[in-house]
Parts: sequence; structure tokens; C-alpha cells
Amino acid sequence: MAWRQFAQSARDQGRRVGLVPTMGALHDGHLSLVRRARHNGDVVVLTSFVNPRQFSDPRDLAKYPHAPEADAALAAATGVDAFVTPTLREMWPDYPAPTLTTVSVTELGDRLEGETRPGHFDGVASVVAKLFTVTGPCRAYFGQKDYQQLVVVRRMVSDLAFDVEVVGCVTQRAVDGLALSSRNARLSAQGLTAATSLSRALHAARDSHVVASGRRTLMRDVMRSAGVDVAYADVVDVLTLQPLSDEDRGVGRALVAGVVEGVRLIDNEEIDLSVSGG
Repeated sequence: MAWRQFAQSARDQGRRVGLVPTMGALHDGHLSLVRRARHNGDVVVLTSFVNPRQFSDPRDLAKYPHAPEADAALAAATGVDAFVTPTLREMWPDYPAPTLTTVSVTELGDRLEGETRPGHFDGVASVVAKLFTVTGPCRAYFGQKDYQQLVVVRRMVSDLAFDVEVVGCVTQRAVDGLALSSRNARLSAQGLTAATSLSRALHAARDSHVVASGRRTLMRDVMRSAGVDVAYADVVDVLTLQPLSDEDRGVGRALVAGVVEGVRLIDNEEIDLSVSGG
């Protein structure tokens, strides 16, 4: 693959490579990762590949937005050094037959999103592992909006000793608090309004002084009151993603997921349980 030679050439010149993996349909959340890499002085490689192996529902894959020409223009305008769009055959030569090699991060990938999307994080870990293998030593930039994905990738890098520094970047939001996502383009104006309940639920939990179970209930109530079909609303350990108990104190992570107009949305935020009461 040509980008392998490009990345190695940059390293041969004493430069650090910054990898920004995406599935296209670029928005300012993705571009913020590019800006962070450029700020760090990296040679920026942005990849755009819709990975079918992380979709458990073929209908969801079929509906995923595609905007290749707009993506290329945004990448160029943001100063990407290499915009890489690998083909399906390059990434998974046997597809649609199963690929025999799979990278699986158990436990971390089995709950939350993994509970109702079987195989999702196997697909994520497998494609990210391949991107890392082709790119070689680099910094890799991921948004914190996909917090579970960030935790899974960090564990994979640690367990498999990839020469990769994983950089988590803060979630980019619209002025109304909605986390930027390619999936937002599938929502009506009414749906976008309902979707803001995810961030409002997180803020309510963050600002509350009740224990973990109370914050879970609060988040569900806020989302349900907006008509969102709640998939989960949890407060978990920042590393293990295990649910925190009402006796736990300190910093955790609140994660929510819900379906709006048939579109599954996720969001999360750091939460401090040290001030929790009864």
C-alpha cells in the first residue's frame, strides 16, 4: 500500500507520523483531530474507510453516509499530508466471506455497545490493528466521543505492543451541546432536538450529588422525557468500563446511548462521584 511507503519516508526524514482513522463523512470532530496532529508537528495521514466488519446490522452499513468528494476537499483544506481511501479488497480481500484473522479485546468490548452489537469491537480492533500495521510507528488520534472504542484501542496497543501513541481528543459539540457525529446527518430537525437530551442527561448526572445508581436513573429520565429509546445509561470505571457501585467515589465515566428516528447515538462525559450523597 502506498501510504506505508509515505509514512516510512516521513520517519526517515526524522518526522513523526500522525494517523487519523475515520470512516469518512468528515465533520469538525474529525478535523479537530487533524488540527491536534498538526499542532503536534506530525505528518498527518487521514484514512477514510467504512469498515463493514464493525456493522452487525447490514441495514446500518447501507445507511452510513458517504461524501468522498467533500471529504477530499475538507482534508486538503485542513492541511492533511496524505488522504488515504483504501479499497475494500485492499483491507479485507476475502469479503464478504469471513476474514479468518480477528483481533478481539474481550471484556472491554463485550458490554455497553458490544452487548447489543455483537462483533462490533472485533471489527473495530481488527481494522485499527491493520491501519497501525500498515502505517507503522505513529501517534494515532481518536475522539473521546467514542470512549469505549478509545479504551479498547488503548488496551489493544498495550497488549500487542504496537509502537503507537494513542491520543484521546476532546469531544467536539454543536452550540446546543450535541456531540458531532456523521450519524447526525440522518436526523430531522425534530430528531436533532431530541438528540440533545443525551448531552443534557450527562450534564444532569455530572452536576448531581447522588450516588451512581441515582445518576443512572437521572440520565434515563432525561433521555426518555425527550422521546429517546434508551439503550443504556451507565456510570463506569474509566479503565475497565465496569459499572461503579453506590459505594464508589472518585472519577468515573458516564456513558449513554439511545435511538432517535432509527439512528443510534452515543455520548459520554467524565463524572466525579467524590461528592455523592445518599
